[in-house]
Amino acid sequence: MEVATDSLMLSSFWATIIFVLACLCGYQYRRVWKAEGPRWQLWVFGGLAASALAVLAFVPLSAG
Repeated sequence: MEVATDSLMLSSFWATIIFVLACLCGYQYRRVWKAEGPRWQLWVFGGLAASALAVLAFVPLSAG
């Protein structure tokens, strides 16, 4: 069974949106960490930031 790789591509617009969300989640992670806030918030913000960066790392960008 073959998977069509054309459907697994990000446009530059969506890559930018995902990058900005990753930055915001990373900032929130750091803010909660410095304030020694609740651990569940660290997991949420850290997980979202890591997931967003993983998507940017492993999903190819479209050429146009």
